Amino acid sequence: MTRRLAQPYKRHPVTEQYDAIVIGSGIGGLACAAMLAKHGGRKVLVLERHYTPGGYTHVFHRPGYEWDVGVHYVGGVEPGSAIRRMFDDISDGAIEWADMGEVYDRVIIDGDTYDLPKGRRNLRAMLVDRFPGEEAAIDAYFEAVRSAVSASMPFQAAKTLPGPVAAVAGPLLRRNFRRWSDRTTREVLAELTDDQRLIAVLTAQFGDYGLAPADSSFAMHALVASHYFRGGYYPVGGSSVIAESIIPVIERAGGTVLVSAEVAEVVVEDGRAVGVRMAADDAVLRAPIVISDAGVSATFDRLVPREVAERAGLPEHLAKVAPSMAHLCLYLGFERPAEELGLPKHNLWIYPSDDYEGTIEASRRDPGAALPMLYVSFPAAKDPDFARRHPGRATIDVITAAPYEWFEPWAGSRWKRRAAEYDAFKASLAERMLEGLYAQLPQLRGQVAVQELSTPLTTAHFAGYARGELYGLEHSPERFAQGFLKPATPIPGLYLTGQDIVSCGVAGALFGGVLTATTLLRGPLMLGLGTAALQRVVRSPVRSPLGRDRGSAANA
Repeated sequence: MTRRLAQPYKRHPVTEQYDAIVIGSGIGGLACAAMLAKHGGRKVLVLERHYTPGGYTHVFHRPGYEWDVGVHYVGGVEPGSAIRRMFDDISDGAIEWADMGEVYDRVIIDGDTYDLPKGRRNLRAMLVDRFPGEEAAIDAYFEAVRSAVSASMPFQAAKTLPGPVAAVAGPLLRRNFRRWSDRTTREVLAELTDDQRLIAVLTAQFGDYGLAPADSSFAMHALVASHYFRGGYYPVGGSSVIAESIIPVIERAGGTVLVSAEVAEVVVEDGRAVGVRMAADDAVLRAPIVISDAGVSATFDRLVPREVAERAGLPEHLAKVAPSMAHLCLYLGFERPAEELGLPKHNLWIYPSDDYEGTIEASRRDPGAALPMLYVSFPAAKDPDFARRHPGRATIDVITAAPYEWFEPWAGSRWKRRAAEYDAFKASLAERMLEGLYAQLPQLRGQVAVQELSTPLTTAHFAGYARGELYGLEHSPERFAQGFLKPATPIPGLYLTGQDIVSCGVAGALFGGVLTATTLLRGPLMLGLGTAALQRVVRSPVRSPLGRDRGSAANA
């Protein structure tokens, strides 16, 4: 698409009335807005603080190049799948997906290589072949994953229920999921096997949710692992097509998406959210519903007035959850196409040891210690349309975990105007990340034409996460025990959406959008997900918070 899909706030005075305002244009915010528009006929205003829409689905450009910043692969989007139905719904089927092939992830631990193949049976066969004495443990692992995932839908649906129904049905809907979410990934796997290398291979994708096995909820691990059992996919045309395909759906109902539109505060009058105050000009934009896709911490710490947050007990809620990991991303550009460079479609997960917790802790204490992991993505090879857009070029993303504390001395400085010491530190980190890449793909040495390194301060600047966290709230057992992580907040008129109310990643944030729209419309937006009994609970005969009953909203 060549037209500019989102106008800057300063060039687009807001004079119209909207049914809802969404803060943030990540996949959760856009999905929620699109569903309100499509299934409820609602006119929605989406406000994005960045200069481009899409949140972690956006891309950034340098002359001749583009890089994705958050969509490295997506699972479960084969035709007919639940996630594919959601994407097709909010985009009117405009997003195409390219299959990454028979191997979606290659795991390299201390020089040993393990390819993760598409298909549960194929993955099981690989694991049994590499760990022949562990067949019973491997089968028990797959059963544990299946059980946790099947229990997740009732758990998530409970988040949409109105108070009286939630008090009765909520505990029952959450019970089976909490059996898995209350335990760490390592606790569950340690009961199945003593083979630490097998555990390391099974949990090698922990970077997709940002917490090592000893700290992460097993339920989160199960959701991510099963997400890729049927392979990995990449959006044809790059990750920016996600926002490009959703925004027209919002606009057809009279909605608007504005960029460079930072919200300073949620306006609360007589205890109810009634709109937002803009950072650029102090203008107050009003709507009966305000939906935040800015993250739970940013919403309750920064956007909601302090006295309102304290009356609602929100600081006490936030004290029970922690931010997720921060990261570095090294963006590389090459003046040769992916085929000539021999770039694969599959991702690389590179670890110096199978002691994930030990290497993370060593790195946290000493920035000079071995990098705890490297994740390498090859968008130029994954996207069949990349060569048309950027002929003769290729790009690579290299990511590693990096604690915010490393960069805290420069936290008050401005983007692109930080101290020389900061730039030198970045350069040393980038060189170490490059060496890790060259160890796996030596043909790339001397081929890099362009490189840039983002840090947690970059994430804080563009995404608004105070400590540069990549995945919002960390996915620990404690996080999944919090009842306040749901669309409806204690403040009437204010709702949450995105990854913090479900789970991280594109699919998790997308489903967050579905849950928020379901809560607001009281409509059948679960798109065939879950059991018949669950569908009846979600469709409980309660008036929509948007002011029409469920039937009229669903059929508007």
